[in-house]
Amino acid sequence: MVQDHRDQPFMREIVFRVLSDRPGQIEATAEDRPITITAASLEDLHHEAREALIQHLGAAHSTFRVRIRGGAAAPAPMPIARHRHAACC
Repeated sequence: MVQDHRDQPFMREIVFRVLSDRPGQIEATAEDRPITITAASLEDLHHEAREALIQHLGAAHSTFRVRIRGGAAAPAPMPIARHRHAACC
């Protein structure tokens, strides 16, 4: 039997981008909403994201999936130049 999901609201997604990750404090902001959150751990950050959605959206928060993403991709490190020393003697 196939379930008909047309009467259920579709799941939307809100992505929080991590701005800073210092020991004991992670800060993130929603990509498409004016919401900024902070927490001591990633697990707490996810909880804070849900709490912020409840305050921001009310009952509609349940139609959103929360995603936490790292900050902007860091540039690849430059290779270390290795100089050959001239043989002495």
